[in-house]
Amino acid sequence: MLKIHFSGEDILRTRVAPAADPVWELVLSLHVLRGRTRDPLTANWRRSVARDLRQDSASEQLRLLFALNPPRGYFPDFLTPYASVEGFEAGLDALRRTPTELLHRDLSVLAAENQLPSSAAALARGEVSALHHLAESMEQYRSLAIGPYWSRIQAAVAADRTRRARALLDGGVEGLLTSLRPAMRWESGVLEVRSYPHSRELHLDGRGLLLVPSFFCAATPVALLDPALPPVLVYPVDRLGALVPADAGAASGAARESLAALLGRTRAAVLQASDEGCTTGEVARQLSISPAAASQHATVLRNAGLLVSHRERNSVLHTLTPLGRAMLDA
Repeated sequence: MLKIHFSGEDILRTRVAPAADPVWELVLSLHVLRGRTRDPLTANWRRSVARDLRQDSASEQLRLLFALNPPRGYFPDFLTPYASVEGFEAGLDALRRTPTELLHRDLSVLAAENQLPSSAAALARGEVSALHHLAESMEQYRSLAIGPYWSRIQAAVAADRTRRARALLDGGVEGLLTSLRPAMRWESGVLEVRSYPHSRELHLDGRGLLLVPSFFCAATPVALLDPALPPVLVYPVDRLGALVPADAGAASGAARESLAALLGRTRAAVLQASDEGCTTGEVARQLSISPAAASQHATVLRNAGLLVSHRERNSVLHTLTPLGRAMLDA
């Protein structure tokens, strides 16, 4: 179990990352790609990326990147610098500037349980060429495995941020932290990650906590090993359907039949109301319809894959899926 201890100052400084973190998504996707999970929502993505890697000459060039990210267990903290909250390029710039002592320390921890290629030795010595090669490998992998799917990843993270924003507005930061259940439990100034693989205590010491919602994070939230680094906790979001390229072809026949049921002004208005997140009761009040009618329309939209619904206490919050966002934008 991981226990994260908050002071009053930490609560004030806790926030949610402004968008999907491209470096964290890249690194965690490597674990999904090579792990044992058989999540149907990422199955097609795994097959497609694995096929492209076999066909592409990039597979050998990515050898070190794969070695640094074993399917299970520890992976180096320096791969996910805090600066990546500002975007992919900012993250890679920070990675290229990683101090040699941090590289040596992290790679020593990794090598204790994993066999590393010879190229890892140059990286551990802090050689500039090795750091630049690693950054180039991450760019190469991203273009193949992340870029074509980025809009779907962003949409899932955006839907989660809408949910957390609602919890923050309703209950303050404590409401936000409470909303992270069931994977985590907030009680008496301590956030507990129950399924964490090791027993750890993390004291924030006034630095606050950056919560990073992640598409590729598995069931267990992830924290950095080094307690001296800016505190980050990456947690999984609902994936809102299978991961397919943004320009994937037309929907299946069953989906088209479901979409046909959406014709009509009221359901279009329900879709519009859910753009920024809306409860069933709020939809009913905005559209001057009964709660039962609002619930029925939301059910049709959800069954068609346009909405995702989360129960929060006595209400149900509706947010758009990637398909719902595309329809609304169109």
